[in-house]
Amino acid sequence: MNNYIIAIDQSTSATKAMLFNEQCEMLQRVNVEHHQYYPKAGWVEHDAEEIYNNVLMAVKELMRDADMEANYSLAITNQRETVVVWDKTTGKPVYNAVVWQCMRGAEICNKLKAEGYGPMVMEKSGLLIDPYFAASGAKWILDNVEGAKEKAERGELLMGTMESWLIWKLTDGKRHVSDYTNASRTMLMNIHTLQWDDDLLKLFGIPRSMMPELLPCDGVFGETTIGGIFNKPITIAGVLGDSHGALTGQMCFEEGLGKATYGTGSSVMVNIGEKAAAAPDGLVTSIGFAALGKVFYAFEGNIHSTGATLKWLQEQLKMIVSPAEVEEEATSVEDNGGVYFVPAFAGLGAPWWNDSVKAAVMGMTFATTRAHFLRAALESIAYQVNDLVKAMTVKAGISLKEIRVDGGPTKNNFLMQFQADCLRVPVNRSDVEEASALGAVVMNGLSRKVWNSFEEVAKLRHSKGRIEAQDNKVWIDKNIEGWHNAVKQLIK
Repeated sequence: MNNYIIAIDQSTSATKAMLFNEQCEMLQRVNVEHHQYYPKAGWVEHDAEEIYNNVLMAVKELMRDADMEANYSLAITNQRETVVVWDKTTGKPVYNAVVWQCMRGAEICNKLKAEGYGPMVMEKSGLLIDPYFAASGAKWILDNVEGAKEKAERGELLMGTMESWLIWKLTDGKRHVSDYTNASRTMLMNIHTLQWDDDLLKLFGIPRSMMPELLPCDGVFGETTIGGIFNKPITIAGVLGDSHGALTGQMCFEEGLGKATYGTGSSVMVNIGEKAAAAPDGLVTSIGFAALGKVFYAFEGNIHSTGATLKWLQEQLKMIVSPAEVEEEATSVEDNGGVYFVPAFAGLGAPWWNDSVKAAVMGMTFATTRAHFLRAALESIAYQVNDLVKAMTVKAGISLKEIRVDGGPTKNNFLMQFQADCLRVPVNRSDVEEASALGAVVMNGLSRKVWNSFEEVAKLRHSKGRIEAQDNKVWIDKNIEGWHNAVKQLIK
């Protein structure tokens, strides 16, 4: 009998359901978008119940013509820092999910930083105090939703990142669990003890009774019929945050291997081995993945707006019909014409971590054309990734042989070449666009003993080839200097 893995990739803009075989080949994919809510400037919310219903819808469509006699299991990867707080009796969220892009927690975070809690939080969680991470969003809900704090103190509320909410719903409330990677992005987990930290929970006023049980990524998280789609429950195994999924999907199992995921935002992550280390300034230390009885740590930097910049050009400014159109425009001019786009729509992420900066376009003149503007927007993605990689490698003394990349924007050949030129190392483009989902599939297979070692899994990786840097270092360095000058003008 055939064995298949259903992979759910619950991302910032949509929920994808994919069907994989045990050779890590994606056979089918269904995509269901969900609404974005912006109740105030800088605030971003999702309807958690809509997202759960979209999971059911996507899987139902995925299985429409599938062999229901085959064996199936479920793996999950997800947008990470987005937080849900729900009533464990009614099963209803007390408020919309607070999305990782949301800035409502800035005042909470700024107060804690001013009071000197930064070093303690960094030492325990590996993270900077920032509204990007889940803790301030959860605290805001408890502080601002009528009756929420009292219910939480009575043990009536639960909280979790998106995978925790989905698993709770999929198991009919039987399993309140999270994996180490998602937990390591909340600012509430001690990455050294692998447990929720009492000092951090107290700092954010979150009762321990709200927190899910923690498991490694290759753990068994429960059983589900996926809302009755299956007559008998199937196993949920293999769960991790989307960026960590991409790290494992890119088979970065060895210390010193790194990946860049190009999505709504972008995550650059480098495997630093089995010992946690203090990250260079502006970066954070997270749990990269946990499997086969081992925990691997990673340096990570997160960029708030990469693919989101292209979406903004499309949906808000109506300058393009689709992101694919940008490449043609970018290559129609020789250079950016001195124009630099700093896409700080939600502040600047790593390595600057400045949430007060707003997006800006610098260097425009009467000679600036639409093509220069769009090229500058595209180049901004590569500049931000370059700054992150250099912070990791130069400051931390890590030498990278290549960067493995994934995500929709990697289809853009101009962007990938420009990225290699900036980094001066090869860019290795995966032939699996859905690397995060593949990472969840890998963890599912390790859980079910389909594979018994990282080396065995790594042999399954395929690549579209390496993109080498061109002989243009002087020119590219000048461009990077122009970018840095633009950023400095905004953060001084």
